[in-house]
Amino acid sequence: MLLNWSNLADRVISGEEITDEEGLSILNCPDDELLLLLQGAFKIRSHYYGNKVKLNMIINAKSGLCPENCGYCAQSSVSSAPVQKYTFVNKENILKGAERANHLNAGTYCIVASGRGPSNREVDTVTSAVKEIKQKYDLTVCACMGILKPEQAEKLKDAGVDRYNHNLNTSKAHHPNITTSHTYDDRVSTVNIAKQAGISPCSGVIVGMKETKEDVIDMARSLKVLDADSIPVNFLHAIDGTPLEGTDELDPRYCLKVLALFRFINPTKEIRISGGREVNLRSLQALGLYPANSIFIGDYLTTEGQESTIDHKMIEDLGFEIEYVNVPENQI
Repeated sequence: MLLNWSNLADRVISGEEITDEEGLSILNCPDDELLLLLQGAFKIRSHYYGNKVKLNMIINAKSGLCPENCGYCAQSSVSSAPVQKYTFVNKENILKGAERANHLNAGTYCIVASGRGPSNREVDTVTSAVKEIKQKYDLTVCACMGILKPEQAEKLKDAGVDRYNHNLNTSKAHHPNITTSHTYDDRVSTVNIAKQAGISPCSGVIVGMKETKEDVIDMARSLKVLDADSIPVNFLHAIDGTPLEGTDELDPRYCLKVLALFRFINPTKEIRISGGREVNLRSLQALGLYPANSIFIGDYLTTEGQESTIDHKMIEDLGFEIEYVNVPENQI
């Protein structure tokens, strides 16, 4: 099924939803039409976000020591990958990370911790740090600490946490093939608990975990139903020692088609190119910012990113601008 991608973009901007058949056409787009598809996706992205790019930075606040059995994760209980293992960092380390995020012009600072869910003590460490971060910087603060209890969400909100990330990761049908130590509904419930506390929901996916194209469409639609404000799209960087070791299903062109699909299905949302960007998009990374409007800078949880100066240069070379959403004018 060949489509006029510009016309499809106009329909999406006018409020129409694409069909599953149209979604498959995006993922099956012939390579010689890829630039036309990206032009259509950019038409939507430009309508809602112009040429602005949002920057996000992670601090790995707790590494390894996780009881879950997620097949993609080097920190899980079933992984033999040699990763750093340490308990929750202290408040001073979280504050140092915020200082670096501010220095790199990252509008969003993400405090990420391994584990099934946070202890109350870990929540208290984060809330204490966030209160100081909000006094010193105008950063958007995102917490990602696993399965959340309502009272913990309320504490995070009261301290000034703006956003909570808990990824769906994959489709409901494929979820049991990726992890069995928690359910897909557990993940949906945590996102809803954050929303109910008044925290902006962030939830995304990992593509390349042996899912079908229909699964990818289902992921994008589920996030639309969930009304996630920010959608990180990760591309599997298979790590030796994990159950998904050796999985290599992706190429840069397909990754771009996935990003376009997420833009067509979630036109008004922040689409962020996340983990695996460098190894999967490779020389085509810049093209990813035509459908997406956000990236991570710096390192990820257990894998390295590219130098932040390269990311800044890429944005400049595209003629795009960093969105200084929360940075005071005297720091721009």
